[in-house]
Amino acid sequence: MIQTILTQIDNVLYYPILLIILAAGGIYFSIRTKFAQIRLFPEAWKVIMEKPKDAKAVSSFQALMVSTASRVGTGNIIGVSTAICLGGPGAAFWMWIMAILGCASAFTETTLAQIFKKRDREHGGFHGGPAHYIEYLTKNKRFLATIFTIFMLLTYGFGFNLLCSYNLQSTFMSYSFYDPKITPAIIGLILAVAVGACIMGSGKQIVRVSEVIVPVMGLAYIAVALIIVFSHAALFPHVMKMILADAFNFRAIGSGFAGSCMVYGIKRGLYSNEAGVGSAPHAAASADVSHPCKQGLVAVVSVTIDTLFLCTATAFLGLASGVAPTKELAGAPFVQKALSASFGDFGPIFITIAMVLFAFTTLIGNLYYVNIGLKYLNHNKEPGKVFMNVFHIIMSIIIFAGALAPMEVCWALADITMGGMAIINIPTCIILGNLTFKALKDYDRQKKAGKDPAFQAASIDMEPGSLDAWD
Repeated sequence: MIQTILTQIDNVLYYPILLIILAAGGIYFSIRTKFAQIRLFPEAWKVIMEKPKDAKAVSSFQALMVSTASRVGTGNIIGVSTAICLGGPGAAFWMWIMAILGCASAFTETTLAQIFKKRDREHGGFHGGPAHYIEYLTKNKRFLATIFTIFMLLTYGFGFNLLCSYNLQSTFMSYSFYDPKITPAIIGLILAVAVGACIMGSGKQIVRVSEVIVPVMGLAYIAVALIIVFSHAALFPHVMKMILADAFNFRAIGSGFAGSCMVYGIKRGLYSNEAGVGSAPHAAASADVSHPCKQGLVAVVSVTIDTLFLCTATAFLGLASGVAPTKELAGAPFVQKALSASFGDFGPIFITIAMVLFAFTTLIGNLYYVNIGLKYLNHNKEPGKVFMNVFHIIMSIIIFAGALAPMEVCWALADITMGGMAIINIPTCIILGNLTFKALKDYDRQKKAGKDPAFQAASIDMEPGSLDAWD
């Protein structure tokens, strides 16, 4: 009954509510920025390499790594596989469309986060996120910003942790030793203890090692996907035809829209790149840049890496392998079988290793957003040590529970909590979007004049000194 209720809420939330909000927001931001995500894409890569004036400050590249680390994870493998197996190959196309539109949403929300970021007078540097520009919209009243923050806590402390834990244990289903009554509990317990040890402060070395290995594993994953695609180059036209034919099979889409490739592509694409959700701006606000739009362009690169590179890699390696996507293979099994077709027994082992690393660092990374949310609810003060220890224990229990929960429940909870963030964040960005568009106009003007753009409040018609981090 709970599963049925959650699924029905999930379906209504994404069709028609979020489908309209995401599409309308992405199209609106794209038009008003004159498709900055495409027009300024080469410029975005240059901005990444700029160094802040203060050597101790957070650079654009460092903020990119934090936001990309939160985006890249199990969703790039399990999410894409699930979308294709349950929705059809056309889901890949709708992921691409939402990623292109999502880049404009990411640019807008990140630029706003930079405009309204605050100086951290206790530890130095900057901090910020949607809660701060939501407060500006509501004239310093915290009610709506608090609701957004609660959704963020539910998403990154509950929904995503449940799902991440389930996704990891599901990669072991293809092994002969897997016992559905025992194995999930063992994996969940090991994962909960490992994450608990790290967030409680006794596993810092594990975190450091993971931070080094995971980017390498991400590149290795793309390399393996490219090997499969090129080794099946003759099938490439067939794969593209399969994706496009399914994406525009409106008769099939209309017959069951909630379970169609379009909706699955939107859901899993949003879960993977989080564009417009309002999470990545927290990391972006910490960057020390001379103009808010610079970090907005960096956000475009982050979404591109996540969806147009990594998610596409999963879609192509699966569809080019010759393994037919079915409902029974949804999740890790489809990708594992696809790799087995080309690499034999090495395929499932590679995916398992990748998933262990991605899942572990994703769970650690989720804590970053949880801590920001808790600090905001505590009026921008660090919560007490006892409270945090209890909270971390609860998070570890949630991770354990995720390994035992049904797949449909985990996905629905993650979709619903994330959707709650987007429903508040995107309309706020639309209302405040004019500030981003003015900032972009100022950025374009200075670039044409051959200057390194520098931002002042007056350039977006705000009083000098009214923005805490600028002037």
